Amino acid sequence: MIKITSAIAGVATAILATSAFAGAHGDTTLGQVQAKGFVQCGVSQGLPGFSNADDAGNWAGIDVDLCRAVAAAVFGDASKVKFTPLSAKQRFTALSSGEIDILSRNTTWTMTRDTQLGLNFAGVNYYDGQGMMVPAGLGAKSALELDGANICTNTGTTTELNITDYFRANNMSFNLVAYEKADEVVAAYDAGRCDVYTTDRSGLAAQRTKLTSPDAHVVLPEIISKEPLGPVVRQGDDNWFNIVRWSLNAMINAEELGITAANAASMANDNNPSVKRLLGTEGNFGEELGLSNDWAMNIVTQVGNYGESYERHVGLNTPIKLARGVNNLWSQGGILYAAPIR
Repeated sequence: MIKITSAIAGVATAILATSAFAGAHGDTTLGQVQAKGFVQCGVSQGLPGFSNADDAGNWAGIDVDLCRAVAAAVFGDASKVKFTPLSAKQRFTALSSGEIDILSRNTTWTMTRDTQLGLNFAGVNYYDGQGMMVPAGLGAKSALELDGANICTNTGTTTELNITDYFRANNMSFNLVAYEKADEVVAAYDAGRCDVYTTDRSGLAAQRTKLTSPDAHVVLPEIISKEPLGPVVRQGDDNWFNIVRWSLNAMINAEELGITAANAASMANDNNPSVKRLLGTEGNFGEELGLSNDWAMNIVTQVGNYGESYERHVGLNTPIKLARGVNNLWSQGGILYAAPIR
């Protein structure tokens, strides 16, 4: 509880500065973004498949694609975005203070974060759950065999509370070893300073690629939490909230309607009214967001639909190798479902 209270206090201090920030830079986030000419997006410090920079500083991942989608919607140019790498401890303060316009950084939507930090979650772009990874040589087949284990994770995250709840509920003891930076956790686990690495299962798949011998480690079968991950904005600016939310919805709806980066232009005059509304050839849905009516067309042609982004960054043909599972469309056996544009 001390860590939670401290985090909330830090964000509260940042919120006090936000009104001054807004007054100096315009009344709305959209106005501020348009004035400076780019979207400032908070991302992780390096999580392959989600937000990760290559040696040349080029960012990629499904969280990065969400930021590019917002830039495409606002400017008609997905490249008009800059990235700020943030630790889990830094992320909410950076958003509340106005340092970033969007937080798109494998962040779990919880009630506390939604009600006490002055922030709004704009949707879910990856449904996840917390898991545990161990060296295969440990011989563990279940998390229930980990009594007394040293467990590595990131500080300032839901994983600390989840692992504590799980071990308490199962009458087991453990020693938590927490680090602020994700790469510090990976290095500690890889060096054998802890028996277990716990985080979201998608994160385990991504971080395992950084280990000295990735195949020498296994993810245990238990999923001990619900971790709906998604983009976050500041409370108090409904228009910006809607722009971010509907940028994500546009990518999901595009996949459901069979609209891809390659065929979007040719489908603009399709007979399906849902396609017309999404691609801006019927109605004024862009204007309702304060954008041009081709806002979603720009997202799909420049970034792709949700499925294209998923397969490009974390799908089975990538080093991450994550099956769609619950992140498949609702019509394909998953739970991914976006409100309609109408």
